[in-house]
Amino acid sequence: MIAIIDYQAGNLTSVVKAVRFLGAQSVVVTQSPQDLLQAGKILLPGVGHFRSTELLNTLGLTAAIRQAIAAGIPFLGICVGLQWLYQGSTEATETHGLGHFAGRCERFPATLAGERVKSPHVGWNSLESIRPGSRLLCGVPSGSYVYYTHSWRAPLSPDTAAETVYAEAFTAAVERGNVMGVQFHPEKSADVGLQVLKNFLTL
Repeated sequence: MIAIIDYQAGNLTSVVKAVRFLGAQSVVVTQSPQDLLQAGKILLPGVGHFRSTELLNTLGLTAAIRQAIAAGIPFLGICVGLQWLYQGSTEATETHGLGHFAGRCERFPATLAGERVKSPHVGWNSLESIRPGSRLLCGVPSGSYVYYTHSWRAPLSPDTAAETVYAEAFTAAVERGNVMGVQFHPEKSADVGLQVLKNFLTL
């Protein structure tokens, strides 16, 4: 079973459609901790404000996610779902992330080298410095284009599987063991995005 978490902030319809297009037979959109513990894979899509992730705590999903990760269930966060895997975000300083990856997400700078930085970062941009051996990005060549829409971004770290440059380099994909995240929207990223989702579904 593929469990797609509904915390009222995800691009659920497009994600479900993409996963089913790739042949997933059992897809459940859920707010149930029990569903997560019984799933074969877990996806956390997200669109909007980081504060929306507080619902994960309210529903008891954060504890279930920790249990599922510890049990080895593959987990993929998308957009805000990736940001939630970090310690937090300056978008909502009182809201805690899962803390699986070190660091906090920050907004793009207003200016860089005297030039105005347009935010949000919307549109197609390339994946660079893809880490050799990344299971999530297997078969995705460096320089491949994916679709973004975001104003906050995660820092680079040893867990960064690929980066994208917009004003400055940021984490486009993060990966450690069975926990993965992408800042871009694979469900909107054509063949490259489908390859990323296929890689995750076949782990």
